[in-house]
Amino acid sequence: MKVLFIEDSPEIVNTLSLTFKLRWPEAILISTDKGAKGIEMVKTESPDIVILDINLPDMSGFKALEHIRLLSGVPIIILTIREEEVDKVRGLEMGADDYITKPFSPLDLLARVKAVLRRTSMPYPEEELPPLVAGDLTIDFSTREVFLSHQRVHLTPNEYKVFCCLVRNEGRVVTQETLKQQVWGSAKYVDAGTLKKYIYQLRTKLGDTSDPPQIILSERGVGYKFIKPE
Repeated sequence: MKVLFIEDSPEIVNTLSLTFKLRWPEAILISTDKGAKGIEMVKTESPDIVILDINLPDMSGFKALEHIRLLSGVPIIILTIREEEVDKVRGLEMGADDYITKPFSPLDLLARVKAVLRRTSMPYPEEELPPLVAGDLTIDFSTREVFLSHQRVHLTPNEYKVFCCLVRNEGRVVTQETLKQQVWGSAKYVDAGTLKKYIYQLRTKLGDTSDPPQIILSERGVGYKFIKPE
């Protein structure tokens, strides 16, 4: 198990390194204090999880997150001193799997790391299914790719998870709480507004922009439903 820290505070890196050494000695720890170097290390080191600080000396952690998500679906936990809800929501919307606000307990962060790894390492049952072809829409479950009129639709890891949760329950309403649990592991990390933004982004990328939508339907106050296009 390889953990990449992208963090410019030597004190935090040293403290976390000691915690991991004592509590999870088999983990391999690598680190950098620069966002650009961290992006490069995601490519060259293939970490199993990334701990990403939002405040970096050479670039915003959000910008680093954006670049990493273009390269990899590696689980990411963001560290931030920003307590504003908008920053936490922004990180989750950009594809982070969890966040933790400074100051924090190293043991708490270690527990979060293990929880995210458990959640993201669980294989999706649909991965063994053949591709779904419905009208102009194709979903290749083995590669986690979505195509519209033979053009790949670029979904973030969490957008894909939301979409597949709906597809697996075709024709049935999936409640907001179920979606939150399936995608983020806990309903406390996202609110209804954040989930609504994900649905909006999915509809836009899938060309489901008619009124009312034809592919992802809303059940007001309850959840959402996938209808297979003809």
